[in-house]
Amino acid sequence: MSHQSELISTDIHAYLAQHERKQLLRFLTCGSVDDGKSTLIGRLLHDSKMIYEDQLAAIQRDSLKSGTTGGDLDLALLVDGLQAEREQGITIDVAYRYFSTAQRKFIIADTPGHEQYTRNMATGASTCDLAIILVDARYGVPTQTRRHSFIVSLLGIRNVIVAINKMDLLDFEQTVFARIHDEYLEFAGGLGFTDLRFIPISALHGDNVVRRSERTPWFSGEPLMDVLNTIEIATDRNLADLRFPVQWVNRPNLDFRGFSGTLAAGVLKKGDAVLALPSRRRSRVKAIVTYDGELAEAFPPQAITVTLEDEIDVSRGDLLVRPGDEPTLDSRFTAHLVWMNDAPLIPGRQYLLKLATRTVAGAVARIVHRIDINTLATHAAEQLNLNEIGLCELALSAPIAFDPYARVKATGSFILIDRLTHATVAAGMIVRAAARQEQWHPVTPAERAVRFGQRALIVWLTGADRRPAARQLERRLFDRGYTCLVLDEEASPAQAASMARQIKAAGLICICPSDEPPTGLADDPAQLVIDAQALDLEALITLLALPAAAADQPAYEI
Repeated sequence: MSHQSELISTDIHAYLAQHERKQLLRFLTCGSVDDGKSTLIGRLLHDSKMIYEDQLAAIQRDSLKSGTTGGDLDLALLVDGLQAEREQGITIDVAYRYFSTAQRKFIIADTPGHEQYTRNMATGASTCDLAIILVDARYGVPTQTRRHSFIVSLLGIRNVIVAINKMDLLDFEQTVFARIHDEYLEFAGGLGFTDLRFIPISALHGDNVVRRSERTPWFSGEPLMDVLNTIEIATDRNLADLRFPVQWVNRPNLDFRGFSGTLAAGVLKKGDAVLALPSRRRSRVKAIVTYDGELAEAFPPQAITVTLEDEIDVSRGDLLVRPGDEPTLDSRFTAHLVWMNDAPLIPGRQYLLKLATRTVAGAVARIVHRIDINTLATHAAEQLNLNEIGLCELALSAPIAFDPYARVKATGSFILIDRLTHATVAAGMIVRAAARQEQWHPVTPAERAVRFGQRALIVWLTGADRRPAARQLERRLFDRGYTCLVLDEEASPAQAASMARQIKAAGLICICPSDEPPTGLADDPAQLVIDAQALDLEALITLLALPAAAADQPAYEI
């Protein structure tokens, strides 16, 4: 099973050429916490003779200090490299390992199982062709394993191996394997997996990992390594639709101007006609340049620099496509969102959206539904909490070129970024452009309240010094982050009341100095009458911070 070959000692160049021609398989291990993901990868490397002697000696020493196997060799330490991971016996960050066999090359992503690190799991899965989902034979299929399975499905991974681990703790009972097999099948029936296999294993002892175990005579399938070496992986690279996101304009001198980036989809050839989005200017490919020289054609995911025959304006974030085969260019679409932030997703709040090389401001206009991870049923929702998944409609400040994720991953996936902390708060997969009837629903007061982060109010200031008090209040509220306006015009009480209501309807705080405020405001919590001499700024700010749902609370107390 090792990658070792006689060619290494006789013809190193032939060996390297042979190694380069091997098919590459990217896969991840995922599942709930402490299901044995890191141990499984360590076992694969160990039993396939992929560990150097000094690495093995170091792991043997570290097993006595940080291991969780009672002094035996703790293979999880091969991938759990962070000190916090070794102290707690868990995986926190995604760890990548590389190895090869005589048949294939592999890149493994070991992803964490804890709920708070779900974002790391989604990151690791985004580039994989196959998922190994581990299940602890003692506990069945918990919620986190279901969540990981659903994310795997959303990310378009169709080849899945369910490794039912720790069978040694249950004496390799066939009934345990059959029960978990049926439980997972019942849940995953609607996830769209095209190749779903189940293998009973013991990652700690190596049963059915690299070699078939004698302790599972009732299992007729192949061990895990044989499956990884032979499973047919249909490539999901789209070679039909040309998509080249421009990452950088390369201008080393006056005689060269090229556009650099990674070819996301399609085949690009010298002389091809291209269309730049969003400008819609046309040209032809003059040359395809790489570090090793010019190419006649390029395939995904090659990193290339493209020069054009015409001097058209192309910038970072633009997209080169084939005329007549264009993505959607719109400012609204629906997408599945995996929410990754402790603070909940609330529609209307502004974020930065990064899709390929383009970044624009935008917001979640509405949550179409939330998906129940356990049953895959959909439910209405006002917000998404940490690790919840929902179908959402997004509205952007400018049109952006995109495809459905199922068509082109690179132009169909995005992240949402908090504008203040720059933390990634969500990962999204585009489903479709928003229907026109979805795009023009009325703006509600609740949406305005979320956008401005305040309740809309009319504050009538009366008494002496009401005008300077109004200006002072405006400044103090503005400095605290509120959006407000002083209405200090010569107008009749009726006219002033009408203008103030329009300002409040726009979601703002209207401050009106007046000796004659409208009558009948006692039962209106959105209009306050305050003596300028008795103004309490902190009490007013407390009222402004109330959520829109608290609009029926008692009015401000003077």
